[in-house]
Amino acid sequence: MSVDVESTAPESAIARDLVRRALYVAPAFLLVGLLGWGTTGLFSTALALVLVALNFRLGAAIITCASQISLNALFGAVLGGYIVRLGLMTAVVLVVKAGGWLATVPFAITLLVTHLGLLTWESRHVAMTLAAPGLRTSK
Repeated sequence: MSVDVESTAPESAIARDLVRRALYVAPAFLLVGLLGWGTTGLFSTALALVLVALNFRLGAAIITCASQISLNALFGAVLGGYIVRLGLMTAVVLVVKAGGWLATVPFAITLLVTHLGLLTWESRHVAMTLAAPGLRTSK
């Protein structure tokens, strides 16, 4: 009998919920990007939304894998994973910017607002107890 650790880990459930919430706000951000900066703004906003979703999912996957090894591995993986994820996002932005497809303002606004806004929104739905970590159950 094998247990799928990815589906039972609280950090994975939280990351999936964050991505689901990102899908709720995506149309508004995409519309603002399109109206304000045209198709380049639309693409930049979409890229920022994808990077935010991937960042949350990769972060959760790193925590899930490293927590199975040891506490020290978890600490190292979280720090190293953060640096690697920032590097990946930077590399993607540099490649897209070099191609002339990036509108910096809508990209930066979307990236910052969705990261902080989604985390704030999600904090209201997380059970902050060690007995039942993860998302609160609906009553």
